[in-house]
Amino acid sequence: MAADPSCGDNAGRGGRLTLWGVAIAILALSVFGGHHGTGTGTDATRAKSATAGAVQAGGALPRSAPTRLRIAKIGVDAPFTALVLASTGQLEPPPANNTNLVGWYSKGASPGEKGTSVIAGHVDTTTSAAVFADLDELAPGDRFSVERADGSTANFVVDSADTFAKDDFPSKRVYANAARPEVRLITCAGDYDHSAKDYTENLVVFGHLV
Repeated sequence: MAADPSCGDNAGRGGRLTLWGVAIAILALSVFGGHHGTGTGTDATRAKSATAGAVQAGGALPRSAPTRLRIAKIGVDAPFTALVLASTGQLEPPPANNTNLVGWYSKGASPGEKGTSVIAGHVDTTTSAAVFADLDELAPGDRFSVERADGSTANFVVDSADTFAKDDFPSKRVYANAARPEVRLITCAGDYDHSAKDYTENLVVFGHLV
């Protein structure tokens, strides 16, 4: 199984999006501190890797399921669904027929909790743009928030946004368990390869709780 998140198998313009192909071993070991991959992205892809500056990290919140993601800059106001690993070891995607829905890996940290929380969304569907269509517009210093089931709101700042080729995906950097509350916003990027039914790259936005 591939070590990078794969949007493949009838993704986006080609059909149903089978999201990010994260093997069970990779996700489990990476989220909890394992090492897979050493990629740094490609020069040919857009990358915004400047840090967001000295923005003080907020104190960790108790575990609570996320209910809504708001990113004012790109007009995102979307509910959450829990994502789990399928028997294939791949992360199940949000339903492809809902263009305004994001998912979080429910076996990992919840947004605002200490650790690395993974939030995934479609960039497009077979018929239209989807919730993360404009995710590539986020830059260091931009803010977003996650409303939680316990009534609290976790506020985040973007640290960096990077696009990685699928054959050079830095799994450790993306999924490694963080010592503070962090979030990864992940979607597909690059060109759509119709023969492979997959996008060539992944966009990852890195953020931390403030």
